[in-house]
Amino acid sequence: MAQNLVQTQAQKQVQALKLTQQQMLQVHLLEMPLTELEQSVTAEIDDNPALESANPDDALNTDHGQDDTDDADRDEDFDTATEREEREEALDDALSNIGMDDAMPEPAGYQGSNNQNADYEEITYGDKMSFYDRLKEQMVDVDLTEQQQEVLEYIIGSLDSDGLLRKDTDSIADELAIYQNIMVSKEDVDKMLQVLQTFDPAGVGARSLQECLLLQIRRKQPSNIRTLMEQVIARYFDDFMNKRWSKVCQQLKMDDRTAGQVMAELLKLNPKPGASLGETEGQNMQQITPDFIVDTADDGTVTFSINNGNVPDLYVSPAFADMMKEYQSNKKGMSRQEKEALVYAKGKVERAKGFIEAVKQRQHTLYVTMKAIIDIQRKFFQDGDESELKPMILKDVADRTHLDISTISRVCNMKYAQTRWGTFKLRHFFSDSVATGNGEELSKHKIQAALQELIDKENKQRPLSDDALTEMMKKKGYPMARRTIAKYREQLGIPVARLRKQ
Repeated sequence: MAQNLVQTQAQKQVQALKLTQQQMLQVHLLEMPLTELEQSVTAEIDDNPALESANPDDALNTDHGQDDTDDADRDEDFDTATEREEREEALDDALSNIGMDDAMPEPAGYQGSNNQNADYEEITYGDKMSFYDRLKEQMVDVDLTEQQQEVLEYIIGSLDSDGLLRKDTDSIADELAIYQNIMVSKEDVDKMLQVLQTFDPAGVGARSLQECLLLQIRRKQPSNIRTLMEQVIARYFDDFMNKRWSKVCQQLKMDDRTAGQVMAELLKLNPKPGASLGETEGQNMQQITPDFIVDTADDGTVTFSINNGNVPDLYVSPAFADMMKEYQSNKKGMSRQEKEALVYAKGKVERAKGFIEAVKQRQHTLYVTMKAIIDIQRKFFQDGDESELKPMILKDVADRTHLDISTISRVCNMKYAQTRWGTFKLRHFFSDSVATGNGEELSKHKIQAALQELIDKENKQRPLSDDALTEMMKKKGYPMARRTIAKYREQLGIPVARLRKQ
């Protein structure tokens, strides 16, 4: 029987969750690591005159029962008085501009905000000269014509972050002609590249890893070891990279002692000379600011605190609060301008209260989340043994804290905990459970620790294959498939047996 398709319209009532502006602010602050939160709070204080930070010196400026007004004035710190005057002046200026700037700026860090501090650059200390500037600085020691300088600068600008040149000199000559209107031959570019390869660090300007290692070897003092190193890289590079060391030793007729010395020197070479300096010196050395400080006492008691860094205590400006009280008490007799001022002040105060509440909510959420993580992984925080990390997923923490899984995910993203055993990402404490053949569930950390132990103890002359590792893991009580063992070996950054052979 043929069926007819009929379109109908119907009304139905559904519940839909729409985030308010306050909830969006809370979510955004929750995702921020400590350093970003500090900048967001500072930007909000600068942007909202109704939001003030508690000055630690304020406690020293309170009136301790002295009736002398002059003494009280002298007790007030000069910086505090100046700040108060600036706040009052800012308030007066803001009120005088009512109606001229109706578009109120978004809270700092909101999506869609034009706040230029949103994508801030982390401050680095010390020497900030870039890797490319370091190379250009060495050009002054070489006698070059103006055109040669331009060619050399272009080559330096063409290096990748490792300090290697991934382009051929023909392409560079063409680019110079097209983009810089500099007519040079391939040989001219080759000549300038040779000059660059004499710069520090050794190996910079190489066109391949092999050439990079050879440039570094040729900077060493002449010796029998240097000659053998050069022969290994120049003639047997493929065997060296694939760790067929016994074949290399046989071809070069090296005894065990000499082979050990050559290998030790080769391992000292830097395959990425540019990375030794980084884009900005000091920027490669990332400084991690922990969001949690976990302390483990000798008796096994685990306590923790939230690192507030330089985030101050926040409160609503008394000047704004007093002005609102004054206006509300004389509401009936207000002029239009005074009503506009009241609306302006009310908006600023509500925004300040909302920001303060969002910061408090962030602190509470961080606290209950970290407490749940410690309760589940207490054995690790007591002993520092990663094999003791239990299987734990976001839902486990969400169930303990009665928070949404997405909230837990935001808390654990890009946040660190400083413990007695080191500083870890919060994500480090999470792992899926792996079911064994006997019905037991184990954490992947425990399996990886057992696998790492087997590989560390293996005979490096005859390393264990994945099949052999699978059998030995079964004997240790971890019955798993070979592909699972291979997956965890790769996660540990351990190569296959052939490449582990020494």
